[in-house]
Amino acid sequence: MKKTDVVIIDYGVGNLFNLQRAFNTLGVNSMISNEKEKILNAERILLPGVGAFETGMKKLHENDLLTTLLEFADSGKPMMGICLGMQLLMSESEENGNCAGLNLIPGKVIRFQEPDVKSGVFKIPHIGWSALNPLVQANLLENLETTPFMYFIHSYLVVPDDPSFCVAATSYGKDTFCSVIKRKNVSGCQFHPERSGDYGLNLLRNFVLEKRENS
Repeated sequence: MKKTDVVIIDYGVGNLFNLQRAFNTLGVNSMISNEKEKILNAERILLPGVGAFETGMKKLHENDLLTTLLEFADSGKPMMGICLGMQLLMSESEENGNCAGLNLIPGKVIRFQEPDVKSGVFKIPHIGWSALNPLVQANLLENLETTPFMYFIHSYLVVPDDPSFCVAATSYGKDTFCSVIKRKNVSGCQFHPERSGDYGLNLLRNFVLEKRENS
């Protein structure tokens, strides 16, 4: 594979080095950075993240990354969010009260429906392997099985205003939620591809091969 520059956004949330190791496995050049110039000069960027939505937005603000990310998204170059990073792409989250997001994909972040008190069938957070069910053809999902299993850790899910933005869904507990999302050059996955074996690596490879939206 032709080596491609991927910048993994460093804003103090998430395990960045696992992602970098995944790109190394694919033979892809990547760097971890929060510097505006390096981010804007990248061919594509990846926004990771774990934890609370409000904390993530606060960290982006503290690192002076909000306008940089919006400017990059406006360039048409591929951008992807992972786990919390996917949620931050949305307009707002109800976690700990309403909190505004990047609004790159119109929609909101809500909590899973709680299990019945005595059922014990499932627990929140959703932790473990669950299947992706593709809803439309998408480059990100090429060379995957019909329903590949990916590794999830989350208590909240995204609800795009336009259902066509959801390219794959996953069922857990009482909810079927959007697990892969895409609007123009901005995409996201709720699971951790760097922890999802060969399928996760394939998805990252597909992201690396994504073309600029306006090219």
